[in-house]
Amino acid sequence: MWIGPPLYARVVRGAEESARRPTIREVAAVAGVSVSTAARAVNGKTTVDPELAAKVRGAVAMLGYRKQRAAGSLRGARSGTVGVIVDDVTNPFFATVLRGIENVARPRGVMTLSGSSDDRSADERSLVDAFLERGVEGLLIVPTGTDQSYLQPDLRSGTVAVFLDRPAKFLDADAIVSDNVTGMRAAVSHLVAGGHRRIGLIIADRPGIFTADERQRGYEEALHEHQLAIDPTLIGVTDLRGSDADAVTRQLLEGDEPPTALITAHNLITLGTLRGLQALERERDVALVAFDDLALAELVKPPLTVVKQDAYGLGRRGAELLLERLEGFSGPGRHLVLPTTLVARGSGEIPPPPR
Repeated sequence: MWIGPPLYARVVRGAEESARRPTIREVAAVAGVSVSTAARAVNGKTTVDPELAAKVRGAVAMLGYRKQRAAGSLRGARSGTVGVIVDDVTNPFFATVLRGIENVARPRGVMTLSGSSDDRSADERSLVDAFLERGVEGLLIVPTGTDQSYLQPDLRSGTVAVFLDRPAKFLDADAIVSDNVTGMRAAVSHLVAGGHRRIGLIIADRPGIFTADERQRGYEEALHEHQLAIDPTLIGVTDLRGSDADAVTRQLLEGDEPPTALITAHNLITLGTLRGLQALERERDVALVAFDDLALAELVKPPLTVVKQDAYGLGRRGAELLLERLEGFSGPGRHLVLPTTLVARGSGEIPPPPR
């Protein structure tokens, strides 16, 4: 339940105290040094005796203390900011996720800071550190797919984290994802209903990423359901950004037994696949279903059939989960799944060639 603007004006004191971040005074007390010595050690000043600096580092690790640059945070005031980490803020899918977050957060007096991890775990952690040093009270993260347990001390200290598009690994936290398996099964079934039996998949070469793994699982389950063999020669692998998806598309279609239909695993791969089809002048005789919608999908010739995700809903609902945590909800991690929708526009309805 919303507890009124500004967002934190009426947070229950008991919840505030139980989720309070450790202060530099507490670090100093645990280390047995003065506050000024603790502050200098935390800031890496070389004038601190090495033995005392080691005690401060031990206290920091034990308490889960994080240095904060925001002046308001140093005074104990709430910052009214949250940090958002996505794969790439220029990707239209994640730009829409960001809009969903902003449209929930801003009317409630909460501002967002955002950054791109480029799907690298080191960059994810660097952004988390930077945001927490600036006093953000919550994080909305599209995780890199490795291990988010490093956030456990921050969650114990009162930071709130919600994961978008992919769940966290080795961490109990709220997550909201799309129904990737059902969406991919729908894509395969749609093509099978249109007469296709050789259905190719173009997917990113990043095993361990939740979305890629789930979409490939849906593809394979649907083939099995329709009694079609999983043929490795029909699966093309591109890099995460789909930068060579056009070459992968040409390679699949120029094989001895090419697919009569293709499914692309995300929007950037789709763009490369469209280039490959156009280069071969095959866009009107190879069926294509794309996972993720594109802004100009209806202007492509033929218009693009897609499995549409609710990117805006991912951001909106993720922000709502985060604000509920900040307002005092303390239950176990919640895992929400948003439905996907197959939108038939033309490219996925191209029939296979006559036998």
